[in-house]
Amino acid sequence: MFSRSRCGSLVTSVALKMWNQLRQRCLIVIPLLCVLSFGLANALHGYANAEGQPPDMLATLPGQLKFVHVIYRHGDRTPVDPYPTDPWGERKFWSTGWGQLTNLGKQDHYDLGKWLRNRYSNLLPFQYSNEDIFVQSTDVDRTLMSAQSNLAGLYEPQGEDIWNADIKWQPIPIHTTPEKEDPILAAKAPCPAFDYELATLESSPEFKAMTEKHRDLFAYLSEKAGRSVKTFVDAQYLNNTLFIENLYNMTLPEWTKKVYGGEELTYVANFAFVISTYTRKLARLKAGPLLKDIFNRFEEKSSRRLDPDRSMWVYSAHDTTIANVLNALKLFEIHSPPYAACILMEMRLDESNTPLVSIFYKNTTAEPLPLDIPGCGPSCPLKSLVSLYQDVLPVDWERECKRTTMMMTYEEANLGTATGILILIVIALLFASYGLMIYYRRRNYKLYTSYSQMA
Repeated sequence: MFSRSRCGSLVTSVALKMWNQLRQRCLIVIPLLCVLSFGLANALHGYANAEGQPPDMLATLPGQLKFVHVIYRHGDRTPVDPYPTDPWGERKFWSTGWGQLTNLGKQDHYDLGKWLRNRYSNLLPFQYSNEDIFVQSTDVDRTLMSAQSNLAGLYEPQGEDIWNADIKWQPIPIHTTPEKEDPILAAKAPCPAFDYELATLESSPEFKAMTEKHRDLFAYLSEKAGRSVKTFVDAQYLNNTLFIENLYNMTLPEWTKKVYGGEELTYVANFAFVISTYTRKLARLKAGPLLKDIFNRFEEKSSRRLDPDRSMWVYSAHDTTIANVLNALKLFEIHSPPYAACILMEMRLDESNTPLVSIFYKNTTAEPLPLDIPGCGPSCPLKSLVSLYQDVLPVDWERECKRTTMMMTYEEANLGTATGILILIVIALLFASYGLMIYYRRRNYKLYTSYSQMA
């Protein structure tokens, strides 16, 4: 039997050996755990940045921010045109009327205005001045009201701007032009050449094949909605009405379950937004005036010719405006631009005073990242940008919008009248030629007679 002292020594020896082995393993495991923990922390931090607080991309772009163009869609609205069989198609269900900005829409833009203030606090003074900002809107209630709501967030009155202590708001001018006279923002001024190009596209074999592919869907929508649905745009209008009613928890008709939210109708509705700028000619005539307006102002700002020397120009417009601009810039991924979607076109000057342009698209609550301008990158020299999009910048939009006789139908050109005039011209030329022929024959005869008498 072991003695008590010998047993104690053995236990102590074993304990020491186990401690030494454990310490050696800990020296390996602990640093490994530290490395893994550090890596995991970085990964989680990176995930948080990607999802909630992305890195400050403004700080990584070269140059100092000098000017920004902001183009946004209006906020949440009521349906514009309910369909005939719509159970929610009566005015009593929509207190503000058709196509009007809702309270949610006002909040959309108030929040966007606050976001713009935070982003551009170093560019725009907190006190309003018409020499700092210009706001332009289409002549539509919901875009004008969206601009007002946005400015309420962007310019909450401070100091001398406070005119009533009970109202945290101040009036700021918003400029507009009647839609039918506006080729720049509303893009609804008459342009016969655009109408012709669009009709040519829609009658092309390629486009007819795309439309034919969805013939059954269009027929189903026509039957159930009580209104003819023949085009992508028709389907988009109907889909938008269903979207709004669903958003406001209004029970949709049973027939909509077969199509609403489905892949085909969603695609058709989204595709409608590329049609107006489907070709470069269409983009030139539809979005070109707005892009030219923006690029010209960038050039004036960079050369110190902009008067007043503003820092921000705001355009309050529509989902079609957002889609047309992005598609003309070859930056559009087919989708329906959401309420308060926003394009930011920022210009910076580098150390050599070279103007550099970056384009951002904010269509969610997340921070936007600069888009990769095709052939130029996220920070594009203005000169290169203008050259890159030269094909969609009209030289003389009004002249380019005129149609030649070759672009017109027989009835439009009134070729019967034109042919009659042409025949009269030809007859006149024939008579003139006959007269000249008689004149020279008589002259030659007289000369011959004179020579004969001399002989």
